[in-house]
Amino acid sequence: MTISLTKGANISLSKQAPGLTKLLVGMGWDARCTDGNAFDLDASAFVLGEDGKVLSDRHLVFYSNLESPCASVVHSGDNTTGAGDGDDEAIRILLSKLSAEAKKVVFTVTIHEALERKQNFGQVSGAFIRIVNEDGGAELTRYDLSEDYSTETAMILGELYRNAEEWKFRAIGSGFKEGLASLCRSMGLAVA
Repeated sequence: MTISLTKGANISLSKQAPGLTKLLVGMGWDARCTDGNAFDLDASAFVLGEDGKVLSDRHLVFYSNLESPCASVVHSGDNTTGAGDGDDEAIRILLSKLSAEAKKVVFTVTIHEALERKQNFGQVSGAFIRIVNEDGGAELTRYDLSEDYSTETAMILGELYRNAEEWKFRAIGSGFKEGLASLCRSMGLAVA
């Protein structure tokens, strides 16, 4: 049974699915309106340590770096159109392969070339993140963004985190105005 989350709410995935080892984190969206420019949204995952900073440059998993160093976080690849129903992009997590230093995985979506194209999340509808137990395919939880983010070009949708021996998921729904660069800086990565 899927648990729908609201902004700021969390859920114990370990209690929802005892023995959980493999997750699919699906993210989707639709363009609400367009001025003729195509919308290209990109999902990313930041693997963070205890200090809330990315463990290394290779721990930013996105269309140009499809997997983390230990292959515990793997991106499905770039969907440049967002066409179709369901997940537009997905990230697989192998919990048993995540290093002990990894305390949190933050899931984000950014609009590619948003400033140049004058695009923002106010022009996006139906954005969501969902967590699926890959053993059996049951959707465990889902968070649908419902606010109007008319100035934001990057969003933190949610985070997977360790709490003692449990894995939990929190719905975030927090926006940034300067795209992927602002997300990277907030998580400790240098941006050229």
